[in-house]
Amino acid sequence: MKTAIVRVLKDEGYVTDFRIDNEGSKTLLTVGLKYFEGKPVIDRLERVSRPGLRIYRGKDELPKVLGGMGTVIVSTPKGVMTDKQARSIGQGGEVLCIVA
Repeated sequence: MKTAIVRVLKDEGYVTDFRIDNEGSKTLLTVGLKYFEGKPVIDRLERVSRPGLRIYRGKDELPKVLGGMGTVIVSTPKGVMTDKQARSIGQGGEVLCIVA
């Protein structure tokens, strides 16, 4: 799940790169954050759904962040994707986090 979320963040341009290292029985995920003019590209990262309270939304009820300028990451039956991609294929799902 973490790898899928970071892959979406990389595709959307929020992180520069990520690397997965296996150290014995541990798996280490290293993420390179992206900066623009000395400021981080990610201004707000908010977890929406959590183990104690799962938040599911249909394709028409997916939230928009900053009038479409931000990104909502959604876990659908077709995989982890952005809200725009989920709307385009007509899928709703679990709202994982909001990135702005």
